[in-house]
Amino acid sequence: MSKILIGRYVAGDSIIYRMDPRGKLLATIIFILFVFLANNPVSYLIVTIFSIAAVAATKLKPKVFWDGVKPLIWLILFTSFLQLFFSVGGTVYWQWTIFALSSYGITNAIYIFIRFTVIILISTVMTVTTKPLEIADAIEWLLKPLKIVHVPVDKIALIMSIALRFVPTLFDETLKIMNAQRSRGADFNNGGLVTRAKAITPLLVPLFINSLETAIDLSTAMESRGYRGDQGRTKFRILKWSNVDLINLIYFILLLGLLLIFRTH
Repeated sequence: MSKILIGRYVAGDSIIYRMDPRGKLLATIIFILFVFLANNPVSYLIVTIFSIAAVAATKLKPKVFWDGVKPLIWLILFTSFLQLFFSVGGTVYWQWTIFALSSYGITNAIYIFIRFTVIILISTVMTVTTKPLEIADAIEWLLKPLKIVHVPVDKIALIMSIALRFVPTLFDETLKIMNAQRSRGADFNNGGLVTRAKAITPLLVPLFINSLETAIDLSTAMESRGYRGDQGRTKFRILKWSNVDLINLIYFILLLGLLLIFRTH
């Protein structure tokens, strides 16, 4: 769990680090939407190449991203497995009751695997190259039009930023509690699924108490500093668009153009 990159910022210096967080957030959302435009081998190859290019542009070691994808690889494989044996179409190679292995199922399983993997990679690029507070500012900017209908955008952005920030902290606390209980003889690795689930149950109470104490301390600290939402607040971090962000625009215009050209109708 300590290697999960959700909410973790990894210090670095590359062109992606210098991009405006609003542009990176929009780029991530648009890319995820573009992934669903792919529907043939060529279009999925284009999406994969653009994902690898984004990862390479961070100048971080590939192992960083592999460590981020690895905890979710079983979920990706399980979803692909369902598509493999429950999607029927084309040439059927094997069938038994409700299970079947067909050319359509194989193709669909590969597409699902690629789709999940590139979405996780691009989301990881966003989180590791952007500080949590910058992501909160970008979310608040993106949701700003909703203020017209009296949506509390500042509170939503604050909630999301705190949640994103404390995901790694929650994982670290879980590991500390597990290590403490291992030192007292607890075993989390042996036994069947039910046995291991029962072994993890005692973690929930101390983890819940620690999370509650952290939330109370955080709220007290915010109140002592006079936090009152967006009432009369100014921005310490001023977000500015730069020429570097034009790369984002060119990147996605090129990606959209290639997908529309090679996409099968």
